[in-house]
Amino acid sequence: MNTLASNAGKGTGAQALVRMLEAHGVTHIFGVPGAKIDSVFIALLNSSIQLITCRHEQNAAFMAAAMGRMTGRIGVCLATSGPGTTNLITGLITATTEGDPVLAIGGEVPVNARLKRTHQSLDAVTMMRPVTKYAQEVMSTDQLAEVLGNAIRAAESGRPGAAFIGLPQDIGLAQSCVDISRQFGRRLRYGCADEMEIALAASTLNASNKPILLLGEQTSRPEHAAALKAFIQSSGIPYVATFQGAGQWAQAPHLHRYGGRIGLFRNQPGDRLLDEADCVVTIGFDPVEYDPAIWNTQRTRPVIAIDQIAMDQDRALTPVAELIGDLSATLTRLGQQISMQIDAAFIDSVRTEAAEIATIRAQGAQLGGIPVHPLRVIHEITQVMTAETTVALDVGSHYIWMNRYLNTEFARQVLVSNGQQTLGVALPWAIAANLARPGTPVISVSGDGGFLFSAMELETAKRIGARFVHLVWDSQSYDMVSFQEAARYDGKTAGVKLGYYDIKTYAEAFGCKGIKIADAEELGPALREALQADVPVLIHIPIDYSDNLQLMQYVQQNLIH
Repeated sequence: MNTLASNAGKGTGAQALVRMLEAHGVTHIFGVPGAKIDSVFIALLNSSIQLITCRHEQNAAFMAAAMGRMTGRIGVCLATSGPGTTNLITGLITATTEGDPVLAIGGEVPVNARLKRTHQSLDAVTMMRPVTKYAQEVMSTDQLAEVLGNAIRAAESGRPGAAFIGLPQDIGLAQSCVDISRQFGRRLRYGCADEMEIALAASTLNASNKPILLLGEQTSRPEHAAALKAFIQSSGIPYVATFQGAGQWAQAPHLHRYGGRIGLFRNQPGDRLLDEADCVVTIGFDPVEYDPAIWNTQRTRPVIAIDQIAMDQDRALTPVAELIGDLSATLTRLGQQISMQIDAAFIDSVRTEAAEIATIRAQGAQLGGIPVHPLRVIHEITQVMTAETTVALDVGSHYIWMNRYLNTEFARQVLVSNGQQTLGVALPWAIAANLARPGTPVISVSGDGGFLFSAMELETAKRIGARFVHLVWDSQSYDMVSFQEAARYDGKTAGVKLGYYDIKTYAEAFGCKGIKIADAEELGPALREALQADVPVLIHIPIDYSDNLQLMQYVQQNLIH
């Protein structure tokens, strides 16, 4: 009798794994099936977890990461051995870099075939270690709960990221006596930062009169929203944010302390505020978001770092105080010790810089014709956004425009890959947003290049009943690469030209709806129509990128000529 088959109907390792994930609160798993992992797929049939079968493992990892980002708990993806597991890598390094908690489970060949040249044999753990916070293979059912618990704890703790578990085929099918009543993977709780460091930070801040906060990706976590707002209100300190940091919503009403977003190119109003500041407080900031060598080189003003993990040592960014602990508790305690007089002229600078951003943004309403200018697209999106709308951005020129000029109303309203800058994330993230935030509007955006990285998941979206509006900004090029090449190489570009494809027909081939914009005036009505549709809608927008070189430059008050 086949031993693997004979154990399939008993209490198996796969069934224990699924029960432990249920106990941890997992509601969805994204994956692509295969022989080495089918025991987990079968175990999911009798669970409360919804299985979302995807068209590609990379997109399964993207969806899991988006669930992790929006819920704060692990998103889970599942793949078979060999190429199934290798296809997860891009999604996992994106999650680890962006701070998204993800648990990836990859099938493996049976333990006794582990060192043989057999189909899909692979040292997946060694491969996964550089792209995850934790990677381990389960070698017996007795280890299952321990490995799972450690993986979950690594993924959700500190600055979150990805964890990987390799599950050999025979371990998934073997009988298991795992005690799942214990809280394996129990979430860690962090306390306030060290009192001496808080006192040092407070005295440094109190000695300044032009302080500024630099809000990074971890400040956009919903659990920190209340404490962050209270700190900004009580301290009165102005702030700027990275593309993933807390945005306009973090300032208390009528304070006018927000100086906009910064990142990529050092030419924004927020960059001028950073230059003017005599003290910078980074909160939940990861240097991968905006290289300190760009904005802090040869600066003598003190920097204070507040985070849940210690910052890597960097010649361009060496904090005088590091407040390591729970962000909310630390901000509350620090706020109690701050008493400073902020220079009135500095506050005026913040208002001036904010007004400049608003002036540029307002131009969008006046820009007509075809192709459509990015500011007009942003204007029309703003008109239909509600306090519940999720916006998922791919990477490309559109992501720079959108991050600079689209306001936000709540924590993690806009999902963006700002660390790895990974192409293809927008559509999978839109699908996940339907599951994490059911019944709320979802708008996603990509370029025509990035769209085809994950466009096959339109079938997945239609199959599971997802609803979203996906805008494709069509330049028939990899434009974000193109305009930077042109700036560096005297107008020359290479490898950036792409061909045309019919996005409307593509949508219809999957049973979805497609709309092609022929004039800027059509965009607003198309968005409103699309948001009422009961299927995913693709809107094809020929885009005017003629002003893109100015994204790398600074043009005060008059971006559009």
